[in-house]
Amino acid sequence: METKIATYVDHTLLAQTAAWEEIRQLCDDALLYQTASVCIPPSYVKQAKEYLGDRIPVCTVIGFPNGYNTTAAKVFETKDAVQNGADEIDMVINLGWVKERNYTAVLEEIKAVREACGGKLLKVIIETCLLTEEEKIKLCRVVTEAEADFIKTSTGFSGGGATFQDIMLFAEHIGKNVKIKAAGGITSLEDAEKFLSLGASRLGTSRIVKLLKENS
Repeated sequence: METKIATYVDHTLLAQTAAWEEIRQLCDDALLYQTASVCIPPSYVKQAKEYLGDRIPVCTVIGFPNGYNTTAAKVFETKDAVQNGADEIDMVINLGWVKERNYTAVLEEIKAVREACGGKLLKVIIETCLLTEEEKIKLCRVVTEAEADFIKTSTGFSGGGATFQDIMLFAEHIGKNVKIKAAGGITSLEDAEKFLSLGASRLGTSRIVKLLKENS
């Protein structure tokens, strides 16, 4: 499993201080281990796409990490990212709307971003550590109705990351056409394998490739 696990990883570097040399190294490691994608800040998408071509998909983040940008801003960010070469979009929902139970607004925003993706893969980050179980279940239904490709646990920038319980909850409540991305706090190969066994098909992490490098 170790040799294949990288193929499920969105190899991630989203630190505020990330410089191009670090992004380039991330791309090189992604190529070496054949990860699912590189997940990088929007400002590096064009450069990374020119560097990678079609060898590894380029993923970026929208409304990150807090999600309270206006829908118009998220749509603009998405169109800009796609124009710069992004193959995959990870958007953060508006959590204030969730707390207000304004799920219609959440749904419409996801749909607007999905349209701006122009057919590119869309993952919806719901930031599970800030939600009740009831809210998580409701958002599984919203993400399904919005026809996004993935539901994703976390930004990695809030109070917690992916948990096994959340992946099991997602697997029980999402629609059959929605996949699961576990992200944030995945620090061991054993945990990564367990997330996959519970139903995740993507892992957002910077640590797994480092572990594979250390073990090679």
